[in-house]
Amino acid sequence: MEKIKIALGADHAGYVYKAKFIEYLSQNGYECVNVGTDTADSVDYPVYAEKVCALVSSGECKFGVLICGTGIGMSMAANKHHGIRAALCGDVESSRLTRLHNDANVLCLGARIISYDDALEILNTFLSTSFMGEHHVRRVKMLDDLI
Repeated sequence: MEKIKIALGADHAGYVYKAKFIEYLSQNGYECVNVGTDTADSVDYPVYAEKVCALVSSGECKFGVLICGTGIGMSMAANKHHGIRAALCGDVESSRLTRLHNDANVLCLGARIISYDDALEILNTFLSTSFMGEHHVRRVKMLDDLI
């Protein structure tokens, strides 16, 4: 069975969580694509959102994960890209519902807002929840048609 491929990107506020996620996901059967950044040196988050979204929208990666201080900037940048349905999640239920109802393909997290343990639980929920389809297909298509 082919591994699910996930693109991960972060700015200087989120690179520590990203590194831990890559180690965790790799140990749990996922293939990870690290687009950076990998240091605390200040960088511009839209650059990393662009890299992750390009990999997801092209189909090279099934999912993307973006981490900055609050997750807000990354989610705003990600949702500018066609075919991207990015969700900023700060709790497990939002993570579950955005996959279930919105077929979100990019998860955004705030490393300065939630603990690493909570972020990991949110990530696991995001990856383990399937889109339910049904009447939500029409709504997801409407989202995709906006851009």
